[in-house]
Amino acid sequence: MLVSTDPPYYDNVGYAALSDFYYVWLRGSLGELYPSIFSTLLTPKAQELIATPYRFDGDKLKAQEFFEGGLGRVFNRIHEKANPSYPVTIYYAFKQSESEGNSDGTFAVASTGWETMLEGLLATGFQITGTWPMRTERPTGVKVVVNALASSIVLVCRPRSAEAPPATRQEFVRALRRELPDALSVMMAENVAPVDLAQATIGPGMAIYSRYSKVVEADGTPMRVRTALQIINQSLDEHLSAAEGNVDPHTRFALTWFEQRGMQDGPYGEAETIAGARNVSVRGVQDAGILEARAGKVHLLPREKLAEEWDPTTDDYLTDWEVVQHLIRALGTEGETGAARLLARVGERGEGARDLAYRLYGICDRKKWAEEALAYNSLVVSWPEISRLAAENPSGTEPQTSMEF
Repeated sequence: MLVSTDPPYYDNVGYAALSDFYYVWLRGSLGELYPSIFSTLLTPKAQELIATPYRFDGDKLKAQEFFEGGLGRVFNRIHEKANPSYPVTIYYAFKQSESEGNSDGTFAVASTGWETMLEGLLATGFQITGTWPMRTERPTGVKVVVNALASSIVLVCRPRSAEAPPATRQEFVRALRRELPDALSVMMAENVAPVDLAQATIGPGMAIYSRYSKVVEADGTPMRVRTALQIINQSLDEHLSAAEGNVDPHTRFALTWFEQRGMQDGPYGEAETIAGARNVSVRGVQDAGILEARAGKVHLLPREKLAEEWDPTTDDYLTDWEVVQHLIRALGTEGETGAARLLARVGERGEGARDLAYRLYGICDRKKWAEEALAYNSLVVSWPEISRLAAENPSGTEPQTSMEF
């Protein structure tokens, strides 16, 4: 038996309840023709495999146990019946995540939906051998409004070898740091949208985790899937943060200020401290055209207030920050054609700008700055077309129009 499935998303979508809207009309028109199908007043819901607390008198724990138990039985059945000559493929697109405080004051991010699905999958003896985000959603519609994923994550699974070795936490972390950057580089090169990147990273990260018979914590207990997901998220943040070393010092200042203050005012003294650590001066960042300092306060200039007649070929203080912001503004006002003309004039700095957009999206996502996050996500999503148009017009000049008399 060949299995390819899209399991329920924990408590995210109650399809049985949604189907009642159509069921009552179909029952009225087709009930006499198909009495066995329409024998109930509403659709059956008790057996739907979803973690909805209201079906258990508001008890979240019982709802979770119901979901976990049912999902475990499903994966056990798949493990028993699937043809070993072919992989099992599982589509998953669950975006919800939770943050938990660490003892050092930082926050670890994981997802109960992903955790529960993966726990059930790996407990039955499956190993994730391949992953890839697949574009499955329309670019318009209600899912865009609710900031849903643009892609589903496809997990390719095979039974784990009985001879799979165990690993310590340190070995797992070392393997992540060694192998995950290459997987991330490939996904970013293939233009996986920033909104999908954190979810897409779960795949290659869990592929490393699942190849071991178990991962053991320092105290000898098995590592939970939730802990593994948190470590994978941390590895993604480390990778994106490391890319800051490839941008200019003024942009590094802007990144640090943006992460701490966004586009809001902050004290001049704080800006001086950050500038000193980045080996620049507040005056230098101001001269670069990305910062305004006045009356003891400092703030980054919003992109709509950056110089309108900006030309990267003549800018003596060209920064990666400016390139990103001007590309976003051009994309919003002139579309992909206008952004392409600007990209052609930017030259080699363009690819660095796209990588910076990934980093800025990650900051906005953590801070819940949805509108600002959308701007960076849109730039990356449009990048293939912008790059194609830039290659067709390498001079970045306005198209000439001819008039006939």
